[in-house]
Amino acid sequence: MTLVEVVVVVFVLAVLVAMLLPALTAAKRRPSSVGWCANYLKQISLSYRLWAGDNGDKYPMEVSVTNGGTMELVGRLDAWKTFQVMSNQLSTPKVLLCPQDSGHGTYATNFGGDLKNKISYFIGLDSSLDSTNTFLSGDGNFLLNNSPANYGLVNINSNASLAWDTSRHAGFKKQGWFTKIKTGFGNICLADGSVQTVTISGLTNLVHQTGLATNRLAIP
Repeated sequence: MTLVEVVVVVFVLAVLVAMLLPALTAAKRRPSSVGWCANYLKQISLSYRLWAGDNGDKYPMEVSVTNGGTMELVGRLDAWKTFQVMSNQLSTPKVLLCPQDSGHGTYATNFGGDLKNKISYFIGLDSSLDSTNTFLSGDGNFLLNNSPANYGLVNINSNASLAWDTSRHAGFKKQGWFTKIKTGFGNICLADGSVQTVTISGLTNLVHQTGLATNRLAIP
């Protein structure tokens, strides 16, 4: 290469670095909203365990209302009160709203009535400290037999057709050379405390791994 060619190459590389560096730096500074959602679920999982530690190793949905739990409420539209009784462990209601969930408005400012209808995550009614593969919590924006999951009690059989909608977390997969299809994914928290980000097939696999003929979820 001649001296002129070397100068040109160096100049082009310098221009490319100058163009890309700000974008890369901003991406590092900006927290991923998908990551926030998973982190919120981890905080929720820890709150469940702390609450259980103070209540005979049982989650709120395993304890009667008389004894401070929500056993009689979770199958109805009062399921949101499960998070209300864990207010001391959760510390802030902000963690109950996924940053990418536009369907529930802004996050609640307190654990009172303002919390209702401002929760992104379902409650697993069959979850316990002993059933580590069961669903403890997770994104509530899934489709059951091609229909959005309704508020209240949702029963998911092992042969049910499940999918994520694309209202909260979505990506694109390639089909053919040029076509990209928008596809959804979501976060699931299991009773062992782990949080997994899964696609549609991953969601179906987790349902089968619970070992339950019917998985009962409460959508607040």
